Amino acid sequence: MTALDHPARDGTDGPGGPVGPPARIPFPVVDEVARHCLQEEEPETVHIEVHLPGHLDPDRLRAAFAGALHRHPRILMREAARPWYGRRYEWELTPAADVEAVLFPAPDRDALKHARDRALRDAPPLSAAPPIRLEMVRDPAADGTVLFLTINHTALDGPACLRVLATAAELYGGRDNSPAAPPTRDTTAEAPRATDTPSSWAPPARVAHGTPEPPQHHGNGMLVTELSVPRRPKGSPYTVNDQLMAATALMIAHWNREHGARPRPLRITMPVDDRPRGTDMPIGNGTRLVEVPFAPEELDASDMAALLRRTADRTRALKAQPRPQLGRGASLLTAPVVPVAWRAAFTRGLRRAAGPWTSTTLLSNIGRVPYALDFGEEAGRAHAVWFSAPARMPRGLTVTTAATAGRLHVALRWSRALLSHGDGSHLRDLFEHYLHATEHATERHSGRHPESTP
Repeated sequence: MTALDHPARDGTDGPGGPVGPPARIPFPVVDEVARHCLQEEEPETVHIEVHLPGHLDPDRLRAAFAGALHRHPRILMREAARPWYGRRYEWELTPAADVEAVLFPAPDRDALKHARDRALRDAPPLSAAPPIRLEMVRDPAADGTVLFLTINHTALDGPACLRVLATAAELYGGRDNSPAAPPTRDTTAEAPRATDTPSSWAPPARVAHGTPEPPQHHGNGMLVTELSVPRRPKGSPYTVNDQLMAATALMIAHWNREHGARPRPLRITMPVDDRPRGTDMPIGNGTRLVEVPFAPEELDASDMAALLRRTADRTRALKAQPRPQLGRGASLLTAPVVPVAWRAAFTRGLRRAAGPWTSTTLLSNIGRVPYALDFGEEAGRAHAVWFSAPARMPRGLTVTTAATAGRLHVALRWSRALLSHGDGSHLRDLFEHYLHATEHATERHSGRHPESTP
């Protein structure tokens, strides 16, 4: 049994109260590696924002969210104190929250911008349960409400916290927020083998530097946009995820050409999440990471059909391969044979040394948000949901996508040591252009070549 699947015990025995100290569970591999490499300059936060058409009552929201935390008690945890010679980080499961997790910032004209800035800048501490923060912000432009979830990624990931928020929505509005059935796919065919892939030993391309912001403006910047979900011909061998992957690769290749970077293979990290979405969903960091490679000569927008087929073959093969969350080497790094402080120093040094081999970027496609996130008659159901993933250097750029109410919600997030807001706007335009181009893959392959530059 992994730590992620450990039964959620909190040191209590029903209404009788505590029967002993809070239960402790060792950090899983993903949590420990993230804990080793924390940086104050670029916090590891995941941001989720949920747009609702109506208004929420603060007291009811606070009660509903508290109820959701108790229905998913694995989220009520804090990092346990340990002696210097301790060989593990441990989570301490608590019977209740240590801090108020639901906040109500004072309304102002730039409330959404300020809430996004806080989500990227201020990570909830690991020393207090729960390691997440929910802010309710009024959106005066749309006369609605926006919920901002900020997650300390050392402890939890976006899909797990979205599950908790879906439970809070059900408790608040009394409406069914069960997950929709996942899309039906043919699983009878054997997954193809990925052939002719670029060597994983060669350092991949980096995202070329744009116009970095001044050193005092450290941390991440972000831009969110709403697009149409890309169309694809019926019976296509590729998925929307493959279209997003191809658009991301072409976006970076185009950006790097514009900035004079020498062509190099790209590697794009893709999280894969096999967890169920029901109330029994394991809460924690539950995705595994795979890397999708592209050779420079493959990134040809004039033969989009070939690029999409090749991308589909590689993503299907990678998803089908059993693989630990961070690869097999990470398990050796986190073996509790020496004090955890020694392993932390070694892991940080190894991460710096391996920087040139870090993937070019990360594309996290949540897919269709499986929950209605329906808060009842007055607040309504979500019509937009954005996620963003951390964008620390040396990667420095992440793309996160989700689909809600028939629309695609895209967040570009970057390190301010690499890019500026103007650079992010240009990358967004490139991404939109190439994503639209994937819709015309058949026409391009048969000889029709729409304009290839934005």
